Amino acid sequence: MRRVAANCYEPANQMLLELIRQFPRTRLTFSISGVALEQLEKFAPEVIESFRKLAATGSVEFLGETYFHSLACLNDADEFVRQVNRHRHAMEDVLGVIPTVFRNTELIYFDRVGSLVRELGFQGIYADGIEKILQHKSPDHLYEHIDGNGLKLFLRNYSLSDDIAFRFSNKDWKEWPLNAEKYTRWLREKCFGNRLVNLGMDYETFGEHQKADAGILQFLKKVVTAVVKSKTIQMVTPSEAISVLKSKDRISVPTPISWADKERDLSAWLGNDLQKDAFDNMNSLGRKIAGIGDGPLASSWEHLQTSDHFYYMSTKNGDDGHIHNYFSPYASPYEAFINYMNILSDISLRLKNRKKVTSVQRDAEVKNIKQRSLLAAKEISC
Repeated sequence: MRRVAANCYEPANQMLLELIRQFPRTRLTFSISGVALEQLEKFAPEVIESFRKLAATGSVEFLGETYFHSLACLNDADEFVRQVNRHRHAMEDVLGVIPTVFRNTELIYFDRVGSLVRELGFQGIYADGIEKILQHKSPDHLYEHIDGNGLKLFLRNYSLSDDIAFRFSNKDWKEWPLNAEKYTRWLREKCFGNRLVNLGMDYETFGEHQKADAGILQFLKKVVTAVVKSKTIQMVTPSEAISVLKSKDRISVPTPISWADKERDLSAWLGNDLQKDAFDNMNSLGRKIAGIGDGPLASSWEHLQTSDHFYYMSTKNGDDGHIHNYFSPYASPYEAFINYMNILSDISLRLKNRKKVTSVQRDAEVKNIKQRSLLAAKEISC
């Protein structure tokens, strides 16, 4: 966390704050999970303060999330709702903002999630603008949930986004080197006729994944400057987009999609038997932990829901496999699986021991109550 803060969060936040002060028309959107906030508060509190300064400008919107950046939406609506509400409270407590637009873990989206998010009071949600849901439509419009419930859909232009996130430093890419003039021209070509171009990428793109010495931070600065000076492009937050744009159409997404890997589905986290077994065991343990209240065991289980754990267990090859390996701290997906399952087993044993102790304590308390009752009865009879 300290390394990423030094490489990305601190210099990028400072640069963006200066840009906003210089160009008030600048608009940015961030999505920060609860576990990221926890780590920032512990290891890089100065970054939290820099996000507070960005929030105070009024030019930056912060999105809702699941607190633990989890896959809770896939099988437990109650847990999903609990995490979303916990994240909303954390954003208000830490940054002083209340999110009204949502970004689910890794842009996982399907119709049922949209319905849940709308019931929780959110006005919009982000998803990836992939062909199989668009059916030859353009991703560069504001869309709406298939049920017509008022939830707006922001579809990421993944091609333009990945040009920065993945291809910026690729010397084999036909468009390399990517400069701000070329990229701004691409944006101008897309942004006409009230179109809405959503760009989304890991913030770590700027200084961590793409290194500062490759010019990524200066690229970001030049692009933002060129866009805010443009007469044909207007930067907007998602809430502003909802207030000024009409929905182009309704979009149905019956099965889950995401922004991960070439498949853009759930296979990054649940694509093999290792991942499915770990996910099922984690959920099974959660049902046993339910009801014990806050505490170390419950907290450990909550953090084990974070989607990264399952991401590290991927056995994919090719470019996707390379990306999984880049992010993973483990030597292999099998090591990630064994480590994770050992932790689940340890928590399960502690839970059993806790129940045994609780049972012994309860028996002792019952015995003590009976003895006190007998003594009281004797005193009354005397």
